[in-house]
Amino acid sequence: MQNGAAAVSHGWTPEKGFLRYRWHGYDEALIVYLLGLGSPTHPLPPESYRAWASTYKWKRIYDIEFLYAGPLFIHQLSHVWIDFRDIRDEFMRQHDLDYFENSRRATCVQQQYALRNPREFAHYDKCCWGITSSDGPGPGIVSVDGVKRVFYDYDARGVPFGPDDGTLAPWAVVASLPFAPEIVLPTIQNYERMQLKKAGHYGYKATFNPTFPAQPKHEHGWVSPYHFGINQGPIVIMIENHCSGLLWSLMRQCPYLVTGLREAGFTGGWLE
Repeated sequence: MQNGAAAVSHGWTPEKGFLRYRWHGYDEALIVYLLGLGSPTHPLPPESYRAWASTYKWKRIYDIEFLYAGPLFIHQLSHVWIDFRDIRDEFMRQHDLDYFENSRRATCVQQQYALRNPREFAHYDKCCWGITSSDGPGPGIVSVDGVKRVFYDYDARGVPFGPDDGTLAPWAVVASLPFAPEIVLPTIQNYERMQLKKAGHYGYKATFNPTFPAQPKHEHGWVSPYHFGINQGPIVIMIENHCSGLLWSLMRQCPYLVTGLREAGFTGGWLE
């Protein structure tokens, strides 16, 4: 999967071979590299992890410094399985941080963005936020209260640089519960009041957009008709991690993960 270079390829198909893109920079592939490094049969070399981390972007947004990724899910998916509290690789040691605290800061940036609401979308406030890669009401351009708005279908929505078309993902808020319960729980309570899962059996609908003029008219604008397993899974698991740490505890017993973390240079905390 390295296909002759250090970083791991995005994939391979029998029709076209390796995809042109590679996993670079902070994203959901953190767990890919850690498990790859810990493989007992075909391990990735340590330089693959260094290549992946070489394009990290450290940013200061709203006086909050953190390892940047725009979509909120990036700060969650590897964390569903791995307890990053108090363990650090070389990059995090240099910044006196760990990836768990980094996700807490990214969650706070999401709320701060909603409070500022630079594009003036409906409903954004301290208890209504959560922007991530998701489906949406577009594609299309619609005039809303005299303002032409561009709406997207599926897109890698992010904060604060966009794209942002007013689409919010309640599931992404719940999946941040372990990181920042003090702002996540009031937002969940608000989404409960909005009854965004009233007609479903599987938790919140994937997304909603209160700015988009949906027809027939809905109190909260456009509401996605879909549920996606990749959204619903993190909701359940991160609630359990917040309550008991069960999944984190189980994964700490995985020898391949422990090996991968050490090969990536992680030290401290429960690894010692």
